[in-house]
Amino acid sequence: MRFIIAATALLIAGPAVAADAPPPDYKHLGVATCASSVCHGKLTAQTGRDVALNEYRIWSHDDYHSRAFKDLSNTQSQSIASKLGLASAATAKICLDCHADNVAPTNRGPKFQLSDGVACEACHGGAEKWIETHTQKNATHADNLARGMYPSEQPLRRAELCLSCHLGTKDKFATHMIMGAGHPRLRFELQVFTFNQPAHVQIDADYVQRKGKIDDMNLWVTGQLENARRYLELLQTRSTVPDSFLPDFALYDCFSCHHPMDKQRWTRARAGNGILPGTLRLQRSQLVTIQVITEVLAPDALPELLGDTDALMHAGQVDLASMRAAAQKLHAWIDAHDGWARKQYSADEISRVRKTVIRYAAEDKASDFGAAEQVVMGMDSLSYAAGDHERRKAALDALYNAVKSASSFDPTQFAGVARGALNQF
Repeated sequence: MRFIIAATALLIAGPAVAADAPPPDYKHLGVATCASSVCHGKLTAQTGRDVALNEYRIWSHDDYHSRAFKDLSNTQSQSIASKLGLASAATAKICLDCHADNVAPTNRGPKFQLSDGVACEACHGGAEKWIETHTQKNATHADNLARGMYPSEQPLRRAELCLSCHLGTKDKFATHMIMGAGHPRLRFELQVFTFNQPAHVQIDADYVQRKGKIDDMNLWVTGQLENARRYLELLQTRSTVPDSFLPDFALYDCFSCHHPMDKQRWTRARAGNGILPGTLRLQRSQLVTIQVITEVLAPDALPELLGDTDALMHAGQVDLASMRAAAQKLHAWIDAHDGWARKQYSADEISRVRKTVIRYAAEDKASDFGAAEQVVMGMDSLSYAAGDHERRKAALDALYNAVKSASSFDPTQFAGVARGALNQF
């Protein structure tokens, strides 16, 4: 399956911006409060307005988030629930936390329905305070944010929100047990996943004036930093069982264990220094792209990052306390380089980062399946950032074809495809 859609779906540019923490989440009023024909439920986009007012129709017809709750009643979800001993996926908190806007009952307005799925307020925040003022001509975006609207236009806040389900938090997480029962493996890349969903905003002059611009490169870098940070946080908060010496198995590299026995995938370059064949390996995919960015922007800092990463991989085979300490150290390293998310990138820097991504894959440093996925999605995103995506389409298609199936994936073949693409970027 391809992870991209047409370039015209959403192109945004400008520096990433950090935000203060949003106010407490107010009451969620439900999709019905936004979906009328005088609000966001018009059949076609309106002109001469700040927004198109057909956002509900786009979400309900084309956005996968609108189907999230319905998916809990399909055959696969019923099978997962049965294996986990749940009466129904559609009533289990462990499922509803990500397949619906599962706020507390006291936070639900009279028109709120769980069956709406991942609805408007799951992303935009409870509308109790801003439902009326956001339509006033003199209302500003800052006013709306102060009344509880979520700042999803800001890369960091968007990444935090998306990753709360697409990777997890200490409170909601797709565990190895859930995946063992049949739940798909999770993956995420902020820019590609943003592009994947049908845009219900128009990035025009009015939008930029109200909310600012986001540069493609900043969106990608922010996603990489926050993805790695969230993974490191989960290593510190998600253990298999209380007092276990291991984190949840879902935080290990799935394909270090799950592959045909006659297709061995281990190499020293893929596993990391000192990680032996047949041993559990923590995921490296969230950290490989951080290494790439570091090599380009701060090469003197790369040895420390590589050393801290190797220390984490080793600690993941020792005990929970050692692993948490190593994860905390890496987390602090990333925090210290958070300015990369707000940096203005030159065309040369974008080009060098992209070239280094594909070189890592060609040198077998990023050819485990999870890392390979990040390479392909990264090359896709960086080609948009470089402004030459259409000219690189053939090479990108070859990379996507190499990761289209986890079961038939061949890391050696992928590294070969990457070598063949080196001169095309």
